[in-house]
Amino acid sequence: MSTAILLLAYGAPESLDDLPAYLTDIRGGRSAPPPLIEEVARRYRLIGGKSPLLAITRRVAARLQERLAMPVYVGMRHWHPYIVETVLQIKQAGIQHIVALCMAPHYSAMSIGAYRTKLTQALDAETTVAFVESWHTQPDYLAGIAKNVQATLERFPPATQKRVKIIFTAHSLPAAILDKGDPYDAQVRETARLLAHQLNLSDDRWSVCYQSAPRVDISWLGPQIEQVVPQLAQSGETNLLVAPIGFVADHAEVLYDLDIGAQAIARAHGVRLEKMPMLNDSPALIAALAELARAHINPTPRIEPAV
Repeated sequence: MSTAILLLAYGAPESLDDLPAYLTDIRGGRSAPPPLIEEVARRYRLIGGKSPLLAITRRVAARLQERLAMPVYVGMRHWHPYIVETVLQIKQAGIQHIVALCMAPHYSAMSIGAYRTKLTQALDAETTVAFVESWHTQPDYLAGIAKNVQATLERFPPATQKRVKIIFTAHSLPAAILDKGDPYDAQVRETARLLAHQLNLSDDRWSVCYQSAPRVDISWLGPQIEQVVPQLAQSGETNLLVAPIGFVADHAEVLYDLDIGAQAIARAHGVRLEKMPMLNDSPALIAALAELARAHINPTPRIEPAV
């Protein structure tokens, strides 16, 4: 049975002209109000006019394809190539089994579950799918993050490195998911604990917070980094390192929310803030995804009903 790997990512517009349609897709078909479009456009201009997410995901796909010697496709949830477009290409190639990997290691029904729904809607009965729901403890992923954190620590003077406070972040989601038993928050915190152990961090040298919560009138998982940085400054912390463990690639939530937004808050409070490099198409991420793919390449045999 022929198999392909399908990398799933959020999607990002290729130009500022695409923003209205992109935001409409995110909003479930509701047009975005002009002030929202202009605010998002402003942020994109500040990071260079476009997100590098699609280009990075395609580089990951090319390197993973070379490593696995099998076809690797890219499908986006909210922009081209949409998941449904990519699944059509896979079916036209005669491929019968798909290993679906999300470019996000932590599971939530709101996030990863939405990718699964999009994929399921695009499939037919002839195609089998192995959907990897989470990989937040995958050893190569953890090792890659730990390496990047350690390299970032070395930007600080040697005498202060052991006193740097490390902040592990992930994209916030509505707090109501906790009432439904969603594992997202627990998985984010498990990743942080494992990394703190690998990095030999004492409990007072690291914390977990969230980022990128929209400004809407509901409760979101917290605390938010906009609150945490001033609080740490007030408690006497002067050197911070942010490690966005919920993201694997550079895109707007990293390049603007952290490199510009959080950085401005840190400067305003007299704090030095450094952000670790993202994994992007690094050997660590390719190794992690390759290991996950290999574990799911052979489809589970169909169980025929008893006669």
